[in-house]
Amino acid sequence: QVQLVESGGGLVQPGGSLTLSCATSGRTVAITTMGWYRQAPGKQRELVATITYESNSYYSEAAKGRFTISRDNTKKTVSLQMNSLKPEDTAVYFCNARILVPGMWDDYWGQGTQVTVSS
Repeated sequence: QVQLVESGGGLVQPGGSLTLSCATSGRTVAITTMGWYRQAPGKQRELVATITYESNSYYSEAAKGRFTISRDNTKKTVSLQMNSLKPEDTAVYFCNARILVPGMWDDYWGQGTQVTVSS
């Protein structure tokens, strides 16, 4: 059974930094696009950043210039370095991956990790 497990969330002051990590476990044949999404209280889940197997990345306007997504294909991990954090970055952050398991492609999600930006 494939699982995505996030880590690295927490409480940080405005202007601070955090790095989120997501590890993939289970029997995977291939992993294509991986990404990070977030959901703030009372809001819909939104895309933060994605990265292809070849490490081509895409960022939302909110993340551009402050966040950096990266991945390690050998370790099947994806990370999100977040700098210059703002209170509006407060949300639960979810890892996502498009994974091929024997017989089918599917989208997988982690359980989420809380990021709180507050003084």
